Amino acid sequence: MTTPSHLAAQLAVNVLDAHSLLAAFGVLGVGVVLFAETGLLVGFFLPGDSLLFTAGLLCTRTGDQAVKLSLVPLLVAAALGALAGAQCGYLLGRKAGGVLIARSRSRRLREGVKRAEELLERYGYAKAVVLARFVPVVRTVLNPMAGALEVPVRTFTLWQVIGGLAWSIGLTLAGYALGSSVPNVDRYLLPLVALIVVLSLVPLLVEALHARRRADVRGGSK
Repeated sequence: MTTPSHLAAQLAVNVLDAHSLLAAFGVLGVGVVLFAETGLLVGFFLPGDSLLFTAGLLCTRTGDQAVKLSLVPLLVAAALGALAGAQCGYLLGRKAGGVLIARSRSRRLREGVKRAEELLERYGYAKAVVLARFVPVVRTVLNPMAGALEVPVRTFTLWQVIGGLAWSIGLTLAGYALGSSVPNVDRYLLPLVALIVVLSLVPLLVEALHARRRADVRGGSK
């Protein structure tokens, strides 16, 4: 039964803050957020990486805490949300033919599209689908792009399942392992989440540097 205080917490939730999402919606929220982030273009801003890590870490907390999560239901919700979201994004891409992406006015989303195109061109379908899971924004746009480019269904499904499980379960277990091994880890929750966010941006920065170098090389060869 939803209490007035719990309903108020849900209404006041900060969708950009992993702890706030977990406090309001628990395990169900993890599945919904991952589905939206990987399957719906409007979810590109959601904090998938930090949400998974924080949720895994909070599974180790004991006593009368505001957020109580169980590891097994969390892993199931995370995996289902990540896998169903990617497949949904792929199907939307096949149907819409990239129109949704082309109409977007978000600069960040367009940058993600560029990164996704570079991944597909550089690594091929299999590696790109797996690697995209670990790059914010790119994991949102690559799925519909794969559908629009008519990547074979079997190829996409196989590799999105492999990448989706590695990402969702891997990050959750990483948080759980850290929480289990470090006493009073909640004291360091905010710095840890900040670190995860920074690390999740590293692939974008590396790819941006590579793209700049390639552009400089092409410019110097003219």
